[in-house]
Amino acid sequence: MSNTNRRNFLTGAAIAGASATALSTPAISGSHSFTLKMQAAWGGGIFLENAQSYVDRVHEMAGDALKIDLLAVNAVVKTSQMQDAVHRGVLDACHYVPAYWYSKSKAASLFGTGPCYGWSSQEVLGWCHYGGGMELLNELFDSLGLNIVSFFNSAMPAQPMGWFKEEIKDASQMDGLKYRTVGLAADVLMEMGMSVVQLPGGEIQPAMKSGLIDAAEFNNPTSDKDFGMQDVSKHYHLGSFHQSQEFFEVSFNKKKYESLPAELQAILKYASEAENSNFYWHNTKRYSEDLGKLKDMGVNVYRTPDSVMKAQLEAWDIVVDRISAEDPFFSKVVDSQKAYAKEVMNYLNLNQPDYKMAYNHHFG
Repeated sequence: MSNTNRRNFLTGAAIAGASATALSTPAISGSHSFTLKMQAAWGGGIFLENAQSYVDRVHEMAGDALKIDLLAVNAVVKTSQMQDAVHRGVLDACHYVPAYWYSKSKAASLFGTGPCYGWSSQEVLGWCHYGGGMELLNELFDSLGLNIVSFFNSAMPAQPMGWFKEEIKDASQMDGLKYRTVGLAADVLMEMGMSVVQLPGGEIQPAMKSGLIDAAEFNNPTSDKDFGMQDVSKHYHLGSFHQSQEFFEVSFNKKKYESLPAELQAILKYASEAENSNFYWHNTKRYSEDLGKLKDMGVNVYRTPDSVMKAQLEAWDIVVDRISAEDPFFSKVVDSQKAYAKEVMNYLNLNQPDYKMAYNHHFG
């Protein structure tokens, strides 16, 4: 190779190497490193693991350009104050569920703990992204004057009906029970004749142990086992329409979020979508394992009777109609959800095989 050709080859190789480096390194605008302070609604357990998983994804994609300091429950403010703290900039972000700011607007509960139109949490997230849900959420934020940007992720399986002092065989047994839940589910179960108490997760087991409540739900077998619910009850009912679809909400101070480079804004958004898949794969495995452990501890596990679930649907109708008559925006969100669910679930119901039939074929 001549000296001229050799120089040309080395120059070309250097340019190619620089191009490859540029392609393999995120093109984050500028060299400034940003730090966000995020508080979670969880003091430990699987939900704090899930929050950390979202943070880890952000860190892996952003490198040194962005760091999230994840704080456990009550580190700066109480859970009920987290959204206000993010709005004011006391916190940069928080990790919680929409039902936790239900007191500001009952419509908030429709974004995660609303009525079931035959859909699961995944289809509600589909409505959020492709059925106008996020536009309605932002409209709600604007109407409330909230300086907030939110992303949803981690579509949860339907929540169990929960823990009772005896097996529930009929809806009539629910009448008068003192029960813990949150969000619109409280209105629904009160419509069924229950006396509802809204408590944070960490207070559920002590409240049932002391007799403050007769029955309770939180979210899943793993968290319930960690709370020690098996120590205060041996009757656990799975399946319910009171909170049959829910997911996490990651909220950011809007001014802080919009001050970040566009690349970092995108990472915060799309890390949420990535964590959505990881949550389902990871958590359903853990939930099933821990349900088995609960059985080994002497817990009786039942499928909630159809009579209870039918009564729940009827109570949902009454609650939704009543609030819709009082709140035009609530009614607007319900109409949007029904239109999406009617179309999408029609296709899915026609197309999906009976998975329970296949399960029973193999496992009995």
